[in-house]
Parts: sequence; structure tokens; C-alpha cells
Amino acid sequence: MIITTGDHAVQEAVQRAQALSKEAGVNYVPRNRTSLPKLSAQNADADILVILEGGARLYRPNGEAMLFHPSMAFVRAKRLLKGESDPMLEAAMVQPGDSIIDCTAGLGSDAAVFALGAGPEGKVLALEDSLPLWSLLREGFAYYVSGVKEFDEALRRITVKRAEHLETLRGLPDKSVDIVYFDPMFREPIQESSAISPLRSYANNNQLDPEVITEACRVARKTVLLKEKKGSGEFERLGFNTQSRSHTKIVYGVISLDK
Repeated sequence: MIITTGDHAVQEAVQRAQALSKEAGVNYVPRNRTSLPKLSAQNADADILVILEGGARLYRPNGEAMLFHPSMAFVRAKRLLKGESDPMLEAAMVQPGDSIIDCTAGLGSDAAVFALGAGPEGKVLALEDSLPLWSLLREGFAYYVSGVKEFDEALRRITVKRAEHLETLRGLPDKSVDIVYFDPMFREPIQESSAISPLRSYANNNQLDPEVITEACRVARKTVLLKEKKGSGEFERLGFNTQSRSHTKIVYGVISLDK
């Protein structure tokens, strides 16, 4: 992967690109009005993270580009701000001030909703082991502007860490966070949006290891939550009780620990 900017980048974007390249351990390549396909070809057909004024965009040769955008998370956030409920927050029993680990951050939508639910006193750690996705999230959470103050503040509160979730959980003390969350890539894709479909080429598609759930139960004080397709055998395989939701293909499995 390489990091660059848009065609007409301001100095602030260049500085962000240079700083992120050092943190990520990849090359910063000045754009110099070069097209992304040509820039990729000049750098061994590399993936390119493009730093933009309001976030970032991922470009992959012969693939779909991904722009950081909260998508449905923003719709859910606006409902929350109107006083409506969110099924994920309800299933996880999120309260203001909770500490939450999103072990499979992906595009960051659920981490954003968790940050809003946990409030200013809460803590959300989003784990992503894919370097391109981690880079996209890091810039998006820090610089995306939705125009809704409460939502933007929630994004800024999220800590994004490039890490594998099992290794991270193994290193945490017993009962050190309130909630641990998993949203793995479904074994059989359901009808996907244009925002989600290209994620599969970047994300870790491996099945969850039972040891991960064991570690999550050791680390969590309140709940461990799994998002999966309705009827998935993953809930039974991994020991989750499902939360029934009518008229939806997605359900949450819960292991309650607060006893």
C-alpha cells in the first residue's frame, strides 16, 4: 500500500498523508496530478489510500474504491438522537460510560453507533488487522464531518488500533471492559450495499475461533455480542443466545455475563 492525496491537495492533507505513512510504515507518494491507476502501476500495482479533506478513500487496481462514509450508521445515529432505540445497543445492554471493544471494525459503522450510545464518558476501541482498512478508519474517524455535532464528536472518541483481536484479548485483564463485539464477514453474503461489497476484498474472512469467544467472556463484564445472519449455525457453534428480530435477516447473539 502507498499513501497519497487528492489532485489539488492543501498542505494540511499533505502533512496528514506524510504522518500516516510513517505510522503505517508505508511510502508516501506525492500525487503530482497523476491518475490513481498510473500511480498504482508505478508502485507495483499497490493499493492506494487517498487522503481527502474530510476523510480518506481506498483505491485498489481492478477493484471498487471505498470512501469513508458512515452510511447506515448515520441513519441509526439520527434515530438515537431523536430518542429512538437501536437493536444492537439494546442487545449489548449499552449504558452511558461503558467501555466497548469492537473486534471486527470493518468500515466502522457499528463502532460509531457504540460511541454514541456509550456517550462522552464511554470508551470504544475499534480493532482492525487489515492495514488498508485501519488506515481508512483512522482518517475517517478523525476527519469526517457529517454536520451533526453529536455524531462527529462520537467519531472522534473512537480509538482505532491495528491489531488481531485474539492477540489483543489475550493481553487484557479479566473483566476489564464492559462489552466485546464481533461482526465477522458472513459465511454466505446476503444482499449487500455498494459500500459493503468491496469490503470483502480487504477484510479478514476467517471463521471466528472458539478461543476468541472464551477470551471475550473472560475480558467482558456485561456482554459478548455477535452479529450474524438469521439462522446462522455460528450462534450455536460459539455458544450464543439469539435475540429474535422480525422482518430482518440480521440478528444478534448474546452471552450475558453480568450476574
